[in-house]
Amino acid sequence: MTLRSTQACQHCTLRQLCLPVGLPQEELWQLDEIVQQRRPLPKGTTLFAMGAPFEALYAVRTGALKTVLVSNDGTEQITGFALAGDLLGLDAIHSGKHPVSAVALESTSVCAVPYSHVDELAGRLPTFRQHMMSVMSQELAHDEDLHVLLGQRSAEQRLATFLIALSERHRARGLAPHHFSLPMSRADIANHLGLTQETISRLFTQLRNQGVINLHTRDLQILEPDRLRNSAGVTITSAASSA
Repeated sequence: MTLRSTQACQHCTLRQLCLPVGLPQEELWQLDEIVQQRRPLPKGTTLFAMGAPFEALYAVRTGALKTVLVSNDGTEQITGFALAGDLLGLDAIHSGKHPVSAVALESTSVCAVPYSHVDELAGRLPTFRQHMMSVMSQELAHDEDLHVLLGQRSAEQRLATFLIALSERHRARGLAPHHFSLPMSRADIANHLGLTQETISRLFTQLRNQGVINLHTRDLQILEPDRLRNSAGVTITSAASSA
């Protein structure tokens, strides 16, 4: 179910994340005509299911979602987490079907953009087309970074890299980069990083005892960001911001 847009793209506080910088006013008006705001998704609700026909791109306005891949034996692998300002659905353009499911981690609202209109706009609005190509390139870079992270890094490096990437994503949104709430559970983090929940809990405790972080339930405060970066052992790039 959709709602008629009550907050135009030109006034949205997240426009710099999901829309190209400097998009001409007349192009913003054309986007406003096709963007649909959906009713909030309660926690645990599926936005789109793996294998479902690809119909629209989604921009997260509030809340957070996880993307989940299910193997033939029923094993679930969390491939990423979408926060406010992120785009979902780009990986379905090629096949016409969603390769993953997107599930709300908390009450979440999204803007839906029917892809038929996106394709049409991209064909006649050069700035918008260039932005879409840039976002898709970032998605590919993120997939490569994740492959390296899971295949070559220690458990400590995986968690530290994940937390730093989340910090940078909050910074990009103009939010406090060192104090924020984790929308995902420890089990979700463990699944995403290819670790056990017990290992994640142990590493959080270790970082807290070392004075690097302070964690109460899901309220995270990074006390020593430089030490956390050192623990990551890698440089966090913009591509890694879609953890």
